[in-house]
Amino acid sequence: MDPKSFVYSAVLLLVVASIAVTIFRHFGLGSILGLLVTGVIVGPHTPGPFLTLEVDGIRQFTELGVVLLLFLIGLEMKPRRLWEMRRMLFGLGSLQVILSTLAIAAFYRALDSNWSVAFVFGASLALSSTAFVVQMLRDQGEMASKYGGIAFAILLMQDLAVVPLQAVVPMLANTAASTAMPPSFWERFLEPVTLVAMVVLGGRYVVPRILDFLARRNNREGFFLVAMAAMFMAALAMEHSGMSMGLGAFIMGMMLSTSRYSHQVEASIEPHKGLLMSLFFVAVGMSVDVGALAQQPLQFGLQVLAVILIKGVVIFGMCRMFGIRSGTALRVAFLLPQGGEFGFVVFGAAKAIGIIDDELFAMGVAVISVTMLLTPLLTRLGSTLAARLPDKAAKAGAPLPFRLHKHEAEPRVVIAGYGRVGHTVGTILAHSGIPYIAFDTDAELIDHWRDQDHPVFYGDIGNPALLGNQALKSVELVVLTIDNGPEALRAAKLIRAHAPHIQIVARARDLRVCDEFYNIGVREAVPETLEASLRIAAESLQLLGISSEETGSMLQGVRGTDYSLVRNGPEADTGTPAS
Repeated sequence: MDPKSFVYSAVLLLVVASIAVTIFRHFGLGSILGLLVTGVIVGPHTPGPFLTLEVDGIRQFTELGVVLLLFLIGLEMKPRRLWEMRRMLFGLGSLQVILSTLAIAAFYRALDSNWSVAFVFGASLALSSTAFVVQMLRDQGEMASKYGGIAFAILLMQDLAVVPLQAVVPMLANTAASTAMPPSFWERFLEPVTLVAMVVLGGRYVVPRILDFLARRNNREGFFLVAMAAMFMAALAMEHSGMSMGLGAFIMGMMLSTSRYSHQVEASIEPHKGLLMSLFFVAVGMSVDVGALAQQPLQFGLQVLAVILIKGVVIFGMCRMFGIRSGTALRVAFLLPQGGEFGFVVFGAAKAIGIIDDELFAMGVAVISVTMLLTPLLTRLGSTLAARLPDKAAKAGAPLPFRLHKHEAEPRVVIAGYGRVGHTVGTILAHSGIPYIAFDTDAELIDHWRDQDHPVFYGDIGNPALLGNQALKSVELVVLTIDNGPEALRAAKLIRAHAPHIQIVARARDLRVCDEFYNIGVREAVPETLEASLRIAAESLQLLGISSEETGSMLQGVRGTDYSLVRNGPEADTGTPAS
């Protein structure tokens, strides 16, 4: 087989990744560490077969996975919740960036680097990996925990800090800065503000109207493509203004989070994110130049240790200063000590304008990659140490940053289809104090009930990713009230396959469909026409003088024997129209 072929590269990557991820997951170290090690093995810097020499190109492409990840996080983050995090975002996050930059720069200055080089390393390594940390939190189900919310606030501020840092780095060059034209006031301030405003207004008003137009015409392919286009256009706008693409995707997602289409958009995007994120971690592992590190092992080890210690101490100290308990502060400090993907960009830019040479570039990239590699181990260590502290409140949850709009209680029930039957079920659940969420594909019906403050969203329950939504993690029961029998059966199969712990109650037209539901594993299936017939028969008997106790006993007997009394009647024949 040609070692340069795409098929060969794909087979090599899949085989190594499957083995590495299986081993690391078996020892409780997580799949991310396995993917990073996969990158080291199949990268060009180790003996044996490798995928490609164009590591930078692969890494830049796979950063699209970071864009998708932050878009999904934005869909879960309501603007009101972001405002509630403002103290952690602008206070704690800003101080962490400033102090970490200065402390790491001082360390590199002590290593005989000049101040320009020291600042490049300090600014690059002060920022942690949003992609790495957020993916770990989501995998562990701790994105909505107290320490997860604090970590995310710091990461978001770091993404905002990219703008001034990118403006400062070119000024450090001795020659490039003096010959280049300084940016105008428009380029430095007005253009970024204008583009951010366009993304906000587009995500709040324009994109939902387009999605609504497509949903009313049941154009699901167009719906998905418009959502993807809106996300990448926002990412492109932020990149053009000097900010990170992920920040643009996050803002667009946050603007769409209050839309009735947010859950379906998330279900459509989620499957594509996983593949790109996996490739991103592999690409990071491929960046580790093992040969270069072997030439200076002590210096490299000292830099890795210093970065982890400096960032850990700064973050822990800042968290304590902001009143965060020791256990939570410790977990955050052990979660965010790594360098981030933005460092690859800064080191590349610094190398291009002559601030750092090839050797320093390789060292900087290696420090970022190896600190990422160590993060899963550090996170486990931080959790172990935090658990030993006499700090019970550190484990307590805070108000979750990711909630459903207007309906703060986490739903226990999902109603699929919000027509007459679904609305009746929802009304009874609400009256009983049981929180629920409903999905339907009829945009006009959704409009009607949302105007009356019912928790109805656009979504296809037949999409298994929909139930993987973080906001639906507490769902215990799905009520299928879909009028379309084959579609309801398909949905039941998918739910049973992808979420076997969730119970299902289904509306069926007749006994044959009931039997199909039971064969799938549905807990209860109710034949609507038969139940209506039994109710009419009971009312008729009572009018003819039969007591309500006798008619009730008769109905209970029919249901208790699986409708055996009427199974040979016309109700059992699906070809007989029900009137």
